[in-house]
Amino acid sequence: MDTAKRQGLQKDLRALAANIRADAEGRYDGAEPGWRADVEWTLLWIENTAAQLAECSSADGRQSLIESSARRGA
Repeated sequence: MDTAKRQGLQKDLRALAANIRADAEGRYDGAEPGWRADVEWTLLWIENTAAQLAECSSADGRQSLIESSARRGA
């Protein structure tokens, strides 16, 4: 994946996480306690994936991203 595509995907993922966070804030205060933790974990995963895209510069980098996600149970 070339640099421009990685940067575009990274930007899209960060925007997605920000939009989800903004939409969810205060909306689900009455939800089950574990729900909020699950949403936060998912948002962190999206943000971390976006950050790792910046580090990937080749097919080997993409493969290590996939492997590291698998090790974390994603």
